Amino acid sequence: VQLVESGGGLVQAGGSLRLSCAASGIIFSISAMDWYRQAPGKQRELVATITSGGSTNYADSVKGRFTISRDNAKNTVYLQMNSLKPEDTAVHYCNAEISTLRTRSVFINYWGQGTQVTVSS
Repeated sequence: VQLVESGGGLVQAGGSLRLSCAASGIIFSISAMDWYRQAPGKQRELVATITSGGSTNYADSVKGRFTISRDNAKNTVYLQMNSLKPEDTAVHYCNAEISTLRTRSVFINYWGQGTQVTVSS
C-alpha cells in the first residue's frame, strides 16, 4: 500500500491550494483519513480528519478555512485550503488506516511522503 500526495506549492497569503492523496495497492477497506502538517522546528500536528462515513473534524487553527473531503471510489482524500496564512507553511502529510485483502479486518496506519506548502506574506 502506498499513499501519494500532490498539490503543494508556493502561494501568496490569502490564496488557495488543494492537496490530494491517493492510496494505491491491494486495498480492502479504508477507515479514517487524515491530514497532518509539520512546520520547521515544530511537532507534527493533526489538521483535519474524515471518517469512512464522511464525518469531519478540524484543528481550531484551520476551521472555516480548510475543507477535507474524500472520494471512496478513488481511495483519495483531499484538503481544500483557502485564505492561507504564512503560519500554514509546513510539510503536509496524508495518513490513512487501511486494511488489505490479506489483513481484512486488521487496519494498519500508513503515511504519505509529504508535500510542501509555502505561504508568502
